[in-house]
Order: sequence, then C-alpha cells, then structure tokens
Amino acid sequence: MSILTNNLIYSISIFLIGIFSSLIISRISKILFKRISKRTKNKLDDFIFESITKIIKPIGFLLSIYFSIDFYFIEENNLISVLLNVKELLILVIIIKALNNILIRVLKESANKIQDTSIISMISSLTPLVKAFTWTIGSIFYLQNIGVQMTAIWALLSAGGIGVGLALKDPAQEFFEYITILLDKPFQKGEFIKTKTGVLGSVETVGVRSSRIRSINGEIIVVSNSSLTNGIISNYAKMEKRRLVHKLGVVYETSPKLMKLIPTIIKKIVEETKDASFDRCHFTDFGDFSLNFELVYYIPTNNYLAAMEAQQSINLRIIEEFAVNNIEFAFPTQTLNIESNKAK
Repeated sequence: MSILTNNLIYSISIFLIGIFSSLIISRISKILFKRISKRTKNKLDDFIFESITKIIKPIGFLLSIYFSIDFYFIEENNLISVLLNVKELLILVIIIKALNNILIRVLKESANKIQDTSIISMISSLTPLVKAFTWTIGSIFYLQNIGVQMTAIWALLSAGGIGVGLALKDPAQEFFEYITILLDKPFQKGEFIKTKTGVLGSVETVGVRSSRIRSINGEIIVVSNSSLTNGIISNYAKMEKRRLVHKLGVVYETSPKLMKLIPTIIKKIVEETKDASFDRCHFTDFGDFSLNFELVYYIPTNNYLAAMEAQQSINLRIIEEFAVNNIEFAFPTQTLNIESNKAK
C-alpha cells in the first residue's frame, strides 16, 4: 500500500475521530450545562451555556478538517499555512459572534432587572458599539497571530484616530450627553419642561444627538443634548403641587372692619374650590394707591390646565364676594390738591 493511500486512510480516520469527538463533547457539555442551569432560576445562564454548546460542534469540525488535511499534505507547508490562517479566522469569527450575543444578552438582562425604560433604550443604543469593540479586538488579535507587523498599522490607526476624533468631536459629545440624560434622567419622554432658552413644551423624543420638544404652540423644536444638560431645566412633570402667589389691592377708603374680614373671605373661597389648598392671606403693605393683600395657595397637581381652572374659579369668586361686601378693588389713581392764593 502506497504512502499516499496510508496518509489518506489516516487523514479520514483523524477527520472521523474529530467529528465523533466533537459530537460527544457537545452532547456531554449540553447535559452537564443543563444540570447546572436547573439549579438557578434565571434564564441568563441557560443562554450562556447554550451559546457555548453551539460553538463546540463547528470549532470541532474545523479542527478535524484542518488536522486531517495537515496530515495528508504533510510536506505542503504553504498550503498548511494558508489552511491554518483560514482555520484561525473561522474559529475567531465563531467565538466573537458567540461572545457578542452573550455580552448583549447580559447587558439587556441587567437593564431589565432595573426596570427602567431609559436604561433599556441606552443599552439598545450601545449594542453596535459593543459589537464594534469585540470585532476590533478580535481583528487585531488575528492580525498579530498570523505575523502581520502591527507597528505601521498602529501608527496609521493613531493618525486616523486623531483625525476622526477631531471630526467627530461634536457628535461624540452629543452622544455622551445623551448617555447622561438617560442615566441622570433630568427629564423623560412625555414630560413638560422649560429650557434655559425659554422653550416650553413636552419632550417627544430623546435622540443620540438631539432631543425634540413639542412647544405649547404646536411646532417641534430640536434642541442639542449638550445645550440641555449644560443649562437649567425646569421639569414641571416632577412638580407634585403648584404654589400660586397673588397680590390684590383695595382702596384706602376700605374700613378696618372690612380689612379684617378680607382674609377670612378669601380663605373660605379657596377652601371651597376644588383642587386648591389654602396657605395664607395677609394684609402686607400700604401701596401708593392701594392697601395690599398677599394670597398664597397650592394646587395639588402638576396639570397646568387644572391649575388654571382652579385659579380662574378663585378669582371669579373673589370678585363676587367683594361685590357682595362692598369692597372695592384699587386701581392706579392720583389725587391733586390745588390751592388758590387769595389776593390780599
């Protein structure tokens, strides 16, 4: 029997033994991992074990093919070198894909435990970055492993990185501001806010580069994330109650008896108004043309429309009660006293 025939038989034997071993190892690993995963309640370890089990067969098949061909073409160094590089590349691709799936699943499971939609949204946004990072590390590892001189490549990447960094300075800043908004949560989708530039409206979307606010006039206003995080934001959705302060003045001709009665009248009005909580009402000062009172009450809601309805109801009741009690509101007036000089 010739040497080639013997090599062929041995190569086929190596291939079959490798395939059989891969199937056995995959089966044993599956049974073992299944027993281990039954001891835990979460499904994350099930997914990790399943991902590991899935890559055993293809890696085993690739190794079997490589070793069988390596044995048959034992003197063909160039061919074996090429096959070795292809084998390493395919195995690296399989491992990186499995690693990406595991990392993304771990991140999503962690976000789901927090039960925060903003964190889940952030994790979804970071998924391409995680994949790009693992593929980059894997590619560098592969190039170094096959003997590529990385000095020139590192220099090129460094120079390119500086250029890309300068070009992407603003987009990168906006992206990190987006991460800040998702983590710090100064506002969320659907909340009514006021920005430092005076924009009033409801947040419709928080994007990677900018956020969109539906103003009270109805138009969409696009605001960069950096201008939002670097400025003062008034978030009315976080307000549990509104504090309203009003000044009202009556004429100087109002009697002391009515002056004492005014706080009682106003207190009764506020207490009888729905969605209003009385705080205080006091005679505060003597104005240029009026005796001034300060009224303070709360609206226990962050609903702007409900607050305005309550304020309107209180104002109308004050007008009615003042009219019933003959209390006159003051308005800007000036009194001129003219003296005539009599001729002596």
